[in-house]
Amino acid sequence: MEIRNSSTIVNLGEKTLLDEKITLGSNCKKITIGYGCFIGENVYIDVPELVIGDYTTIHKNTTIHGSEKCEIGHNCWIGQNTIIDSIGGMKIGNNVGIGTYSQLWSHMKFGDMLNGCRWNTKKKMVIEDDVWFVGHCIVSPVHAKKGSMAMLGSLVVKDMEENEIYAGSPAKNVKDKMGTQFSEIGIKEKKKIFKNYYKSFILENSIREADLEYEELDEVQIRVGNTRFNLEERSYWPTRSDYEYKFMKYILYDKAKFIPVVK
Repeated sequence: MEIRNSSTIVNLGEKTLLDEKITLGSNCKKITIGYGCFIGENVYIDVPELVIGDYTTIHKNTTIHGSEKCEIGHNCWIGQNTIIDSIGGMKIGNNVGIGTYSQLWSHMKFGDMLNGCRWNTKKKMVIEDDVWFVGHCIVSPVHAKKGSMAMLGSLVVKDMEENEIYAGSPAKNVKDKMGTQFSEIGIKEKKKIFKNYYKSFILENSIREADLEYEELDEVQIRVGNTRFNLEERSYWPTRSDYEYKFMKYILYDKAKFIPVVK
């Protein structure tokens, strides 16, 4: 990793993997990356402060730049060749997917203001939990609400409403045609699905049930080994055991995502 500012403070969580070809630019002052993350090759970071939660993946050739703080939550997946601009500020929630070749812009400027150019703005972009930009999306500094989704190639210029789907250029709400990203699943069905994940995990990894026990603690809580999960709140109490790490990696990113409970 190349660090161009000798005073940059870097805090890395355990089991976080960084490619050697990562650059921290001269504007970087503090970089905090959580537990179990992965940052791929040729990722360029140049923001004064970057905070990344646990189990977030940033693939190769991604650029994160700007003059304001950039926050990225837990369990996020950022595809290769993505641009994240934090000149106006950037806050990305938990469980957010940003597909390959997407661009998230928090500012717009180029034309001469002295010559009367009307387009010179910056605004903090807010992306709430479970938002999904499928890929090749270009996004202006909008507020993308929880569970909203933009289909492949969308040009997003307006705020996105909760659990609704957008498509096109400019992107329009297509909920009437495509429905929503998420549908309701009852707790009994969630428990059934989660137990199947557990069974598949121990089978594929040749783990005995006695070594990684499964127990239903109450209506919504499950224990896998020493780790307790709340299926209703999508939370868990980390133990940082090797089994927990392997299980979390197994269910990410398309099976289930859980947010750590901070004591």
